[in-house]
Amino acid sequence: MDQAFGKRREAAVEVKAGRARLKGILGLPAGMAGVVLFAHGSGSGRLSPRNTFVARMLQDGGLATLLLDLLEEHEADDRRKVFDIDLLADRLLAATEWLAQEPATKGFQFGYFGASTGAGAALQAAARAPASVAAVVSRGGRPDLAAPYLPQVKAPTLLIVGGDDSPVIRMNEDALALLACPKELVIVPGATHLFEEPGTLEEVAGLARRWFLRYIPDSA
Repeated sequence: MDQAFGKRREAAVEVKAGRARLKGILGLPAGMAGVVLFAHGSGSGRLSPRNTFVARMLQDGGLATLLLDLLEEHEADDRRKVFDIDLLADRLLAATEWLAQEPATKGFQFGYFGASTGAGAALQAAARAPASVAAVVSRGGRPDLAAPYLPQVKAPTLLIVGGDDSPVIRMNEDALALLACPKELVIVPGATHLFEEPGTLEEVAGLARRWFLRYIPDSA
């Protein structure tokens, strides 16, 4: 069902990935300049309030978004699949191919926004299909889960970490050293892993929007 929000539309969609049928929410702003796919962290999905907030801010900047459950409902409690980065990357690539076929998004450039474990999937997918991905943003991400793939990532990559999220800061510093693409690490002062502190998620969304608009060309 489509819903209108000002100058944008949101629609429930289903993406086929092998035998899986993945539920998603496609947000289409007016005058869109590109498309950002979200790879959620463990225990999260298309209805994540944090990623929904970021998606709305990206839409306000002219970027379409796809909030997608990379696991089916019966898989979501299987910890082996939650941390199966190869499987999640496979499904993210399937969703990228789906968007490339959809009339509303066909011809646009794509970016990935990954959170927590989803960042590992996003970076692996970007490495495996460099021609398909124009930019990557990681929020509180686990890029270490994609460590063997990081030197192969070509898409400009922004790593955003909370200043009070010490273990993840170290993981992202190590990942930054492995990346050979245009890259940047931003540490948001006073933020913890989920960026629940006042103003911190707004900062993440603003950083992500600027990064995507910088590197995703309007090619439609």
